[in-house]
Amino acid sequence: MSDTGEKLVGIVLVSHSAAVAESVAELAKKLAGGGAAVPVAPAGGTVDGGFGTSSELVSAAAAAVDRGAGVAVLMDLGSAVLTVKALLAEGDELPENTRLVDAPFVEGAVAAVVTASTGADLAAVEAAATEAYAYRKQ
Repeated sequence: MSDTGEKLVGIVLVSHSAAVAESVAELAKKLAGGGAAVPVAPAGGTVDGGFGTSSELVSAAAAAVDRGAGVAVLMDLGSAVLTVKALLAEGDELPENTRLVDAPFVEGAVAAVVTASTGADLAAVEAAATEAYAYRKQ
């Protein structure tokens, strides 16, 4: 729970690169005004520090951010999506109420963390992240 005692949605950022996952987590928290209360965990690379994805790292990150309000998992590319889908299919590898969120990795992460910081529920966090597909840069 947050310092105020409210349950917050946890966010997991899965990338093939540990550095990318960590950087996007840091960026999202800073752009959310520090986002100190929102539990965000990067799950990048492999257990041995290589490039790829790891079901063990994803499971550990999801467990670390679970505060009882659900966990939103955002991924960067193909096999990261497959890793999360496989974990969800197993049924007991991720906290209850964990959701794969189809959203742009960077913009979606920022939207998810900002929305979660307001105390919004998992559906609202997912909707905000998904809406990031419509962000225009012109």
